[in-house]
Amino acid sequence: MKNKINYIIIILILVLTLFSFPDLQAEEIKKLDYQILESYHHDPRAFTQGLEIHNNHLYEGTGLYGRSSLRKVEIESGQVLKQINLAKEYFGEGITILNSKIYQLSWKEKTTFVYDLNFNLIKTFSYQREGWGLANNGEQLIMSNGSEIISFRDPETFELLKKIEVKNGDQKIKNINELEYHNGFIYANIWQTDYIAKINAQNGNVTAYLDLSGILKTDYDGEIDVLNGIAYDPANDNFLVTGKLWPKIYRIKIIE
Repeated sequence: MKNKINYIIIILILVLTLFSFPDLQAEEIKKLDYQILESYHHDPRAFTQGLEIHNNHLYEGTGLYGRSSLRKVEIESGQVLKQINLAKEYFGEGITILNSKIYQLSWKEKTTFVYDLNFNLIKTFSYQREGWGLANNGEQLIMSNGSEIISFRDPETFELLKKIEVKNGDQKIKNINELEYHNGFIYANIWQTDYIAKINAQNGNVTAYLDLSGILKTDYDGEIDVLNGIAYDPANDNFLVTGKLWPKIYRIKIIE
């Protein structure tokens, strides 16, 4: 009996190892550094699923059934300036803004909501599998589904245009979550870790990673969840990062 239990434990350890982020270190990958420039208040009730900066305001998509929303937020104060709530049967996921339209995914409901900048619903799209992260490269929507696959889609029809596989050498990197695109690279939260992967948007190769372990420094004793949410700020050439149910959002400079 003891040998059987030991065998099960070994199998569990192997499975956890296979799905852990250190797979990225199987080949030489550059580790990025960062500097915290500012910290701001973040609604600790917001289960952050997507972040985007547009015209110096923060747009945020939040999740959980019965609590999912789309928000426009003043960065410095954390004040929610505008908010709409999704119907209780939808679990909100990633968001992005392209051509003055806001796109918001849902998790298992296979529905993309498209709004104008005043949060008026314009239309919806359907897709296969799950919806996780969303970004854009100025022409196409970039979407993750929790696997190692990132897809590129037409913003007018949501038609699938191409896919890339996120990998380090021959190893597939799964659990790709919230996304941000900047200067030819996709920055991706790896779900259930404190890592952000820097991915070549052409071929899916992970070129570097950022370890944000310990960035949340607070005496807040409420519930917190995993790191999730990254938005590039073009006006200041840096990034905002936060997590699900975090009381803080951080402005950081990524150091190559």
